Amino acid sequence: MNTSINELRKKNIQTLIKKFVSVKNNQAIEIQSVPILNYTDFYTTVVDIIKSNDTFHCVNYYAYPQKNNLQCIIAIADDETKNILLLSHIIENAKKKKLESITQSIEAMHIFEREIAENFGIYFENHPWLKPIRYPHNREDTSQNIYNYPFYEIEGSQLHQIGVGPIHAGVIEPGHFRFTCHGETVHHLEIQLGWQHRGIETLFLQKTKLFQRNTLAENIAGDTSIGHSVVFCSVIEALNGSPIPQKLELERTIAMELERIAMHTADLANLSIGIAYQLSASVYAALRTPIINFLQSWCGNRFGKSLIRANGTFHPFSLILAENILKLLHNYEKKFDQMSQKLFSLPSAILRLKGIGNVTKTQAQQIGAVGMVARSCGIIRDIRASHPSMAYVYNPYFTSITTTGDVFSRALLRRMEIKKSIRYIQSLIHLWKQNNETIPSPILDEQLSLKKEHIAFSLAEGWRGEIVHSAITDSTGKIIHYKIKDPSLHNWKALEIALRELEISDFPINNKSFNLSYCGNDL
Repeated sequence: MNTSINELRKKNIQTLIKKFVSVKNNQAIEIQSVPILNYTDFYTTVVDIIKSNDTFHCVNYYAYPQKNNLQCIIAIADDETKNILLLSHIIENAKKKKLESITQSIEAMHIFEREIAENFGIYFENHPWLKPIRYPHNREDTSQNIYNYPFYEIEGSQLHQIGVGPIHAGVIEPGHFRFTCHGETVHHLEIQLGWQHRGIETLFLQKTKLFQRNTLAENIAGDTSIGHSVVFCSVIEALNGSPIPQKLELERTIAMELERIAMHTADLANLSIGIAYQLSASVYAALRTPIINFLQSWCGNRFGKSLIRANGTFHPFSLILAENILKLLHNYEKKFDQMSQKLFSLPSAILRLKGIGNVTKTQAQQIGAVGMVARSCGIIRDIRASHPSMAYVYNPYFTSITTTGDVFSRALLRRMEIKKSIRYIQSLIHLWKQNNETIPSPILDEQLSLKKEHIAFSLAEGWRGEIVHSAITDSTGKIIHYKIKDPSLHNWKALEIALRELEISDFPINNKSFNLSYCGNDL
């Protein structure tokens, strides 16, 4: 009986998949090959396939203008087959159009529909709340501004509100945090972003030189320069039809994992400050420095800017660099292990980290959490394993998870991922030494010939999580639409949830345990 039900279920899923076009990560296809359904069919197909299995999740859903219409494209990751499923629908005469909201069936879609509503004025009926996300300058309704943001209100004679930001005491980006409290207990936290909209996606269209666009990618989120640059270059290489040498893939993967080690180490230092454990704060901060200094010795910039370029590099890895990083990681790991053993066995530290800022697995699934936030709640979501590119294809990465969803879980996952990244880099360098390929210089603008009327999706697992870039070209090969998704877009909601029914004094340590990107959201 169960076998029959499973077979029927598999057949239903296969029937649904046939409505999409399937592509691999970093593959470009003709835009016309993306199926267009009427909205009713699109709605039911998307809802049915995402609800059919946890291995499906939406990696992006956006709209782009086509004369008087909008074409909406959805990309759903199928973790089982490692495919990305693309489907679209058209909104004709888009002014003040109403559509039934997918969010009422799949909560994780809330952020995508809010973005489409903000940008184009599409009204999604039965969406819980179509609040603005980032106030772009070219938004549909300019009467909606950051000063009349519709905060959630709770009434009660014993309740009070505390506003923090957008300007903060430390060196931090702008964002407003509004706490509704009863005494010291937080009943509700709402995070208002959008204070620094830079128009990055529009700039990708206005700045047509490859160097300009590469520089933009490096500055989407300054602490993820390598991650966003790798994904940008992958989109360009897919549209250009120019595969890169395996040796360059190895070097990019080494850079990605070094960025992960550097940022995870910095986060452990900041968490230590949050619990007033000065020893680990100092040791982790000191351990991060040689990692980013190594990046400077490699490419001249401690954040890896200028290292990643399309189809080649100005800063090839070398045997000297290989020996230096192996020695550095050996020394790093000895001190890291010694300090981590102390921190993660210190009763006062464990007491402060455990049971604080819980996000359940169900909540993480509902908000569409990605990356570290998802993995710390027991969800195996990791692009390195599910949709591998670069060296992750032929040198598999096996994902680690923790399950309790609290601050401790997020800290412990960082410790585990750092250890794995060290082992992984060591294996990559072994492969790199065996590879005799010559790495070319980056491709020049005059050598670039992007495929006409194509769309490409590129995904990579940055240190925060899933980074997604997508580009569409016109009949001349010119990029007419560029879409970016930073993992923080999903995960800010997790921080709001984590604060519920905690004392407000628990906010700093929770905030540090997520370390989300303001500019990655504001774009």
